[in-house]
Amino acid sequence: MASLVRHATFDCADPYALASFWARALDGRLGDDDHPGDPEAQVVSAGVGLLFIRVPEGKTVKNRVHLDLQPQDRTRDEEVERLVALGATVTGDHRRPDGSGWVTLADPEGNELCVERSAAERGTG
Repeated sequence: MASLVRHATFDCADPYALASFWARALDGRLGDDDHPGDPEAQVVSAGVGLLFIRVPEGKTVKNRVHLDLQPQDRTRDEEVERLVALGATVTGDHRRPDGSGWVTLADPEGNELCVERSAAERGTG
């Protein structure tokens, strides 16, 4: 049997705070034993598991891997607005006049993520 992805792991300065952002973003929850100040925190969601680990150095360059989010119960633009309200920052707008495209954001510690159109917006849902 092939390997399975157990977690996508993020190096960060404040694991609990960043995991809290992602738990809200993904409608997930923090791990049962996660507390402020812990050196690591986990997000449990219906999608992929995310693990956040404290490291001493800050982020200095663009991520080589990032998450692409597809809203399930709202439009791409509504999801972008929701994530910005949670603390994300828009870093690139790749929406096209025909409604296709995506928006690139950064989470509160600068990790990139993209928001794509929902399945309904693509006509596949």
